[in-house]
Amino acid sequence: MVANHQLCLCLALILLLLPAVSRARDTIAPGQPLRGNDTLVSSGAGSFALGFFTPPGSNNTYVGVWYAKVSLRTVVWVANRADPVRGIVGDNGGATLSVSHDCTLAVADANSTVVWSVSPPPGAVHGGPCTARIQDNGNLVVSDARGRVAWQGFDYPTDTLLPGMRVGVDFAAGKNMTLTAWASPSDPSPGPFVAAMVTSGDPEVFVWNGPNKVWRSGPWDGVQFTGVPDTVTYMGFTFRFVNNAHEVTYSFQVPNASIVTRLALNSTGVSGGLLQRWTWVEAAGAWNLYWYAPKDQCDTVSQCGPNGVCDTNTVPVCSCLHGFTPRSSASWALRDGRAGCVRETPLDCTNGTDGFTVLQHAKVPDTTSAVVDYDASGEQCKQRCLRNCSCTAYARANLSGEPGHRGCVMWAGGLADLRVYPAFGQNLYVRLAAADLGSRSKSKKKVNIVVAIVVSITAVGILAIAGFFIWRAKRTKARKLGLSTWSAGSHSKEGLNEGKGHGDDLDLPMYDFETIAEATEGFSTDNKLGEGGFGPVYKGKLEDGQEIAVKTLSRTSTQGLDEFKNEVLLIAKLQHRNLVRLIGCSISGQEKILIYEYMANKSLDYFLFDKTKSKLLDWQTRYRIIEGIARGLLYLHQDSRYRIIHRDLKTSNILLDKDMTPKISDFGMARMFGSDDAEINTLRVVGTYGYMAPEYAMDGVFSVKSDVFSFGVIVLEIITGKRNRGVYSYSGHLNLLAHAWSLLNEGNSLVLVDENLKGSFNSDEVLKCLKVGLLCVQENPDDRPLMSQVLLMLASTDTASLPTPKQPGFAARRAATEDTSSSKPDCSIVDSMTITMVEGR
Repeated sequence: MVANHQLCLCLALILLLLPAVSRARDTIAPGQPLRGNDTLVSSGAGSFALGFFTPPGSNNTYVGVWYAKVSLRTVVWVANRADPVRGIVGDNGGATLSVSHDCTLAVADANSTVVWSVSPPPGAVHGGPCTARIQDNGNLVVSDARGRVAWQGFDYPTDTLLPGMRVGVDFAAGKNMTLTAWASPSDPSPGPFVAAMVTSGDPEVFVWNGPNKVWRSGPWDGVQFTGVPDTVTYMGFTFRFVNNAHEVTYSFQVPNASIVTRLALNSTGVSGGLLQRWTWVEAAGAWNLYWYAPKDQCDTVSQCGPNGVCDTNTVPVCSCLHGFTPRSSASWALRDGRAGCVRETPLDCTNGTDGFTVLQHAKVPDTTSAVVDYDASGEQCKQRCLRNCSCTAYARANLSGEPGHRGCVMWAGGLADLRVYPAFGQNLYVRLAAADLGSRSKSKKKVNIVVAIVVSITAVGILAIAGFFIWRAKRTKARKLGLSTWSAGSHSKEGLNEGKGHGDDLDLPMYDFETIAEATEGFSTDNKLGEGGFGPVYKGKLEDGQEIAVKTLSRTSTQGLDEFKNEVLLIAKLQHRNLVRLIGCSISGQEKILIYEYMANKSLDYFLFDKTKSKLLDWQTRYRIIEGIARGLLYLHQDSRYRIIHRDLKTSNILLDKDMTPKISDFGMARMFGSDDAEINTLRVVGTYGYMAPEYAMDGVFSVKSDVFSFGVIVLEIITGKRNRGVYSYSGHLNLLAHAWSLLNEGNSLVLVDENLKGSFNSDEVLKCLKVGLLCVQENPDDRPLMSQVLLMLASTDTASLPTPKQPGFAARRAATEDTSSSKPDCSIVDSMTITMVEGR
């Protein structure tokens, strides 16, 4: 009886295991096809799966390969992309993928009608039966009985390049391996976008949209493609470029198996370019966009036409090579440089007087029609170019390659698709006539300098005269409107005289209440921009057309007359491009009004914490905002006439002008420091929880390091797009600061990055800013850097050299350990609540 019971258990165990074995198989053989609802999983790490799938929004079924361990199904290869099985997977249980005895791979529908098949070339099979196996690198391999490869999917990429897969031409095998984007996200059939290697000249990878070139990689320089400067920053990647009589191919490898990455051609050309490199972030359950192209205006092929140079750091981006002039002045004036440039002086090949000018940091022109000589040195290349009347430029070829594989490339005719980088690229030697190299060009420079000086002097004179008349007109208008100025010691109309300790005359214009009411259309609700602790803020326009922001002190305001005077007395003396500018004020009875320059893009929090609007903040903009806030804060702490502690630095107090330049605002809570003061203790704790340093929130002690803490919080919020909210106390929940610190220690910091950036960011810059932010929010104020040190760290390119941040400060964690009967504020609840009157101990 016991034996029978054990036998039953064994049989049951076998029956349970059979489906698992079936699901885990990696091979199909003759007579053992893969059916519609089955899946092959690669052996080894089980990284890839092969099976039937139906794209979202489609009514067709395809055989594809996808990542087996990635939660978001991502198809990287499709067999029958142009020949689908009609109907969806669930209705096609009878669809099959089979391999024949002679290695023919075929997809058939439920009626056994073959819709797609491939056969190995003659002589490739040395004896059956054949098998088809999905390998752990994603390659579907058909091999004969001897294990020789008869056919493999890696020789026929679809839209994705996986590690080990090649793009380029294999002359020996007669294969041209290209990437072709899906027609649409629901249709894997070949679309118009194609990425392929052009082997003529100095080989390059091009992306086409139909017959039109969209992007090119630039030639290989021995380490990377010259049009992809980002490659040198890739960690854990190895790249291989083969250029010989047998093949011209490019491939990459990632030795670290934990890094899941792919290079794909986007089907739509949006959401971060056409050609995209993605890396899977397991903790976020999402793909991180690591690199993409075209990346900027100058990545577009021939943006500035023949002999034009594209430079994203200039305005306009197009200019002509030295010795060239626009072909069409009218088009050039409209900033359309596609017609390119022509020579000012024809070349003189007969007399041998031509020479060369050097264009540095160049992505060399389109090499498709260029001539490459791998046996020529730089000087030999120069002489050969001079002897060839058709030669217009030359450059070194494969300049980082192995000895014996370096040489030069020479161009004839116009130089197409030329751009420069700030600190990358190579030298391009452009041939010019002697007249454009010698005295004529020097005399031109002298004439240009003289003209520039004359124009500058004239402009300064005109501006001075105009400024005088504008000043006089404003003074006259001020007298007509009853305006006056307010000094720190007195005011001619209201007698405000409590601004002790600021004894300089502010010479700040005072506006009549009627003037401001007219500018804001009677403080119309349509003009209301928002409401802060001070009171409502309105948009207005003065008679001279200047747009203003009008900040009114409401009767119910949490801030009062002291804060009003404090803001006027402080900000009127401060002048910096990263501080909001105070234009004037108005005091009439109970009405207290401050008039600022108008900020077209409102405040940072208006964009940052809105899922739709935050998409407008790309990483470059966020990085500039971080730098701008840091410069403004350094000015307050160190470089201004007075040493100022802001005390209420937060995203809602960072305003953005039309160019998204950040400007620190709201100085109602600010305090002026003496030159000998290191810190001040106050019974009046003001500011916003979530941004307040723990020593200030709990003990009322503030210093420049309190502002540094607030800056660090803002940096982390800019990176993540999330507010610093949560529970600070002993509940065990992590706030943003603790979460960021924890992920940094785990090496998973990029998980924090705002998903609205869609992976389009500089990883090194993000990690640098994350470290700087965490250094600023360390618990001990002495550990936090000064703002001068912060700016040095932001300017550094060596992230690894930055100090390791210590644990962030959590105000409420300290509060929770102390006597609850204390008069200290209760910090166990974290929000963006603004505290204006809290009595400390």
